Amino acid sequence: MTSPGHVLIVGASAAGLSTAEALRRLGHEGRLTLVDAEPHLPYDRPPLSKQILAGAWEPARAQLRTAAQLDALAAEFIRGEPAVALDAAERAVTTTSGRVLRADAVVVATGLTPYRLPGQDGLAGVHVLRGLDDALTLRARLTAGTRLVVVGEGVLGAELSATTRAMGLEVTLVGMGQTLLREQLGDMVGGLLARTHTERGVRLRLGVAVSELTGTHDQPDVAVDELTGKLGVAVDEPTGAGGRVTGVRLATGELLPADAVVVAIGSRPSTGWLTGSGLTLGDGVECDARCRAAEGVYAVGDVASFEHAGLGRRLRLENRTNATEQAQVVAANLLGADRPYTPIPYFWTDQYDIKIQAHGLPSPAAEVTIAEGDPEQHRFAAVYREGGQITGVLGWNMPKQARLLRQQLLGTWQATPPLTPA
Repeated sequence: MTSPGHVLIVGASAAGLSTAEALRRLGHEGRLTLVDAEPHLPYDRPPLSKQILAGAWEPARAQLRTAAQLDALAAEFIRGEPAVALDAAERAVTTTSGRVLRADAVVVATGLTPYRLPGQDGLAGVHVLRGLDDALTLRARLTAGTRLVVVGEGVLGAELSATTRAMGLEVTLVGMGQTLLREQLGDMVGGLLARTHTERGVRLRLGVAVSELTGTHDQPDVAVDELTGKLGVAVDEPTGAGGRVTGVRLATGELLPADAVVVAIGSRPSTGWLTGSGLTLGDGVECDARCRAAEGVYAVGDVASFEHAGLGRRLRLENRTNATEQAQVVAANLLGADRPYTPIPYFWTDQYDIKIQAHGLPSPAAEVTIAEGDPEQHRFAAVYREGGQITGVLGWNMPKQARLLRQQLLGTWQATPPLTPA
């Protein structure tokens, strides 16, 4: 194909920005436009549930690039203006202001939208954590109360619980799963993690659903301007028209009192704006093995569902590493390459003094064996097998050993080699 003159990237977080940078690195000299719903300079998301929430980092430290580095891209950034429609055949994107942007190629990098519980909107003190403003608002709220309920036993819920418990809050974690991170890492690792949280003082209520959020109208909510003053940042909370949250009622009838609630029950690909675009939408934007969704239209990052040629199945990966690795392949293919994207999936999580790295596709159905170390000593590497096949490796405070196992045991997955400039 002919290299496109104008590339329009919708979404300027890690995936979108990495695509733009890779295009320039690979020699693209044409016009480059990034449209983003965020008003901020591009920032990293993993620190939001840890360093930013804890107050260890100022927001600027999470920025992916400085203003000078972004200027060096010679790209046009349109910030704080979400895309609302795409005409894939015309490669035309419409934004909330009504402007229509046309390009030779479009890259969809709009990420995820958090799920919410029924009744949480408009109830002050109930939060999700997806963006920088979410983290700052939640941090401000936590300075005004001591009792936090986290709903969701996955990665984000566990990280939030670890961070806020270290901040001195009374933390209760609620989830429908039988243990922490079961769907990602299985019962053995999840059980160890649950035990660690319990030992650190987190109260676990697992295997039970939330029936409702309770609130009150007769107690005034902490004023938004008071919260703003505590951190010196703008705080954007619901107005509290539905009241202020006072607790979480479980399906068992138990009521968990709360000054704040964080809902971390997962996210869905941000594809609502693509309805009627001509793209195939399922669990994300459906792409081929080259991350191509239609002629001249690609998807990258959390929103992209792609065919993994090495595994013979469709994947959608929600992690920081995938965002940057996939961007390299999308950029190369935009410029005329014909490269399948065949990564070895990888994600990590930091909780307390625990660093977990998972490579491949570990699952609760897999048999787990310890390859090195000892779980009781809080340092080990494990191997996951299903049907006699090795499907994943994991390191618990053993990153080097996990990488070596990945190289030895998962190399046949045909990981995409690094790109070099053309």
